[in-house]
Amino acid sequence: MNGRPLEEGRVADAVAGHWVDRLAPRRARPYLRLARIDRPIGWWLLVLPCWWSAALAATAAGRPYPDPWHLVLFLIGAVAMRGAGSTYNDIADRDLDAQVERTRSRPLPSGQVSTKDAAVFLVAQALVGLAVLLQFNGTAILVGMASLAPVAIYPFMKRFMSMPQAVLGLAFAWGALMGWVAVFGRLDLPAYLLYAGAVAWVIGYDTIYAVQDIEDDEIAGIRSSARLFGARLRLAVGFCYGACALLIGLAAIAAGAGALGFAGIALFSAHLGRQVLRLRERDGRGALALFRSNRDAGLILFAGLALDAIVRAWAA
Repeated sequence: MNGRPLEEGRVADAVAGHWVDRLAPRRARPYLRLARIDRPIGWWLLVLPCWWSAALAATAAGRPYPDPWHLVLFLIGAVAMRGAGSTYNDIADRDLDAQVERTRSRPLPSGQVSTKDAAVFLVAQALVGLAVLLQFNGTAILVGMASLAPVAIYPFMKRFMSMPQAVLGLAFAWGALMGWVAVFGRLDLPAYLLYAGAVAWVIGYDTIYAVQDIEDDEIAGIRSSARLFGARLRLAVGFCYGACALLIGLAAIAAGAGALGFAGIALFSAHLGRQVLRLRERDGRGALALFRSNRDAGLILFAGLALDAIVRAWAA
């Protein structure tokens, strides 16, 4: 990494030329970076399972489209809780982050933000997330609160588990339950299947993400699925993505989805397969691009599920 990003305070894997680095007030920039606003892929990956679930629930309920208000709430909540979770993760990992090239430029290990100020910022973001959650029905509120368990333990798993991505999957896929329970006030088989598929998706794409840090993780003793799988990396990611496609397909069958829904699943699966074919064990730059492409994969799936609900309701 060259010196310029460190001098400007820009985080190593942030989007180049992001408005946070160009337009935000200088005093606000470290906090916006702490919340990962300069890396929007995080909240995209958090909100997409929510939107999949909302679209699948619309089909099952015979509604003409996913509830737009729910989609907006999920988006706001994803940005807030992605920021809160990232801030919490950075507080817990500040010493480890200082040992890894990609993460030592983050606001806490680089000294741009104190741990105390980061904790205050964490609480503020969590309160925004709580305000969003309280807009849903009582069961959805309880289900949403339960998501804090995997979020709380995830930062510490990389010290003990060979595959901490499994715990991250439990947290990041939680939205696959939320869209369904927000409509029905309960959890049914399609929601559980969709959640399981989303967990497999998260494990797969975060394994790709971890490829960037293999060398530094080996030195620092940080565990990851990328290190665990080693030469079997592509096979393992392919297995995760295959399980994801199968489980989401079963969820669509259980919810009564139609042709457009399955077309979306097929295109989504093809995108995941393309990622596996392009994945290389020590290609960190390529891995980051593949990881980020999961936003497009997830949007393709959402479009298919949402269009399926729209067309089926119109045809009825």
